[in-house]
Amino acid sequence: MMFSCALYGIILILCIEIGKCISQDLLFPNSFNGAVGGSVEFTLYSAPPSNPVEVNWNFGVPFILRLKDGVLNIQPAYQDRATLDTTTLTLKLINLRFNDTGTYKLSVTNKEGIYNGQTSLVVYENVSDTKLTGLGKPLIETKSIANITCDGNGNITSVQWTKDNNPLNPSDRVFFSSDNKSVSIGPVIRSDSGEYQCTLANPASSETAKLNVIINYGPENVLIDGLREVGLGQKVSLSCSATSVPSASFTWKFNGTDTNVNTETFTIDKTDLTHSGDYTCTARNNVTNQKNDSQSHSLVVKEGGGGDNGGDGGGGGLTTVAIVGIVIGVLVAVAGICGLIVYLTKTKKIPKVSLGKNKPTKQAPPRRQEQELNYAEISHDKKSGGEGVIPGNMNESKTEYAQIMHGTSAKPQAPPPPYGNQESKPSSLPEGVTYAQVMKRS
Repeated sequence: MMFSCALYGIILILCIEIGKCISQDLLFPNSFNGAVGGSVEFTLYSAPPSNPVEVNWNFGVPFILRLKDGVLNIQPAYQDRATLDTTTLTLKLINLRFNDTGTYKLSVTNKEGIYNGQTSLVVYENVSDTKLTGLGKPLIETKSIANITCDGNGNITSVQWTKDNNPLNPSDRVFFSSDNKSVSIGPVIRSDSGEYQCTLANPASSETAKLNVIINYGPENVLIDGLREVGLGQKVSLSCSATSVPSASFTWKFNGTDTNVNTETFTIDKTDLTHSGDYTCTARNNVTNQKNDSQSHSLVVKEGGGGDNGGDGGGGGLTTVAIVGIVIGVLVAVAGICGLIVYLTKTKKIPKVSLGKNKPTKQAPPRRQEQELNYAEISHDKKSGGEGVIPGNMNESKTEYAQIMHGTSAKPQAPPPPYGNQESKPSSLPEGVTYAQVMKRS
């Protein structure tokens, strides 16, 4: 017994030191997957042993193929399905079947020893005929619940859902079944519209089905667009719009009476005074069975009138080009008038007007008053019978005033004449007073 243990120890040490072990591992992935009718390649992680003397690939007990002394021998059952790469020792199987599932072993012998490795293969049925079902009736916003089921054939190991290429996750309105093949959404809202996808898969194959979901709603926001004032004989169109899925149908009323117009546009080819009144558009959704009225649109037809709010009115009102032309013409005329005024002013054909701050405008004095003036008071005295000149006490530097007195000295003396910007002659004269202007020669 002690001899056997010693011999085993010696052999083990020799194998470790020299590397000539009886069996060494060949590393593969743990398993390979394949689909029925597909193919698989069993490939080593690393390079195989060099200069092999014998190579055996086995499935269970019987061998699939054997390479010995350069001669390849393939079992008849694999004659058309198995090949060997003599460099990498990779085994390739094609036209896979369910019964190909199992364990595969590789054995390589060379001068240095024996190398063994194994792996497994699982053959799946291809996923096929994937489809989404469950939507029978139209879905109406806030009233319907959408139930969608994903079905398919084959070995299905996973189910994935997306909406508009984004993952569809559970929420307070989205619920999945235990096998993840069905989803319930409700009550639906308009944002639930979109493309839903279901992908059924297994490790060897997958298939995706698509379903376009439409949520019906409306009509809402019913509006009339068009002119409110047009002239006689003009063409005018009123357009009705609404937010609705599917698109709404329209009817029109004029002053509360049906017009038998069932299109989104109400057109009057040639207006007259009888077309003035209130127009109303009613939008209806034939799926939701809901309808909604627009606000009243008032239209006034005037003799020689035009549109007041743009839009399609068939020529009612000036065009943008005409308006721009009028504005430019007015600006040019104003500029010409201003230039003419400046020219006439500079050539003194129009006198300049100077206004003082917070002072009333005064009439320019006569040119003859621009000369130096001397005034004297001339008194007629009955006692002396002569005339006396009494100089006035004036504050003007170059102007002297004189007062000519008629009558007795008992009469009151007139106040001195005004100065500066005051009138040169009093507005009222005292009784018996006469003023004379004395010109001073230079």
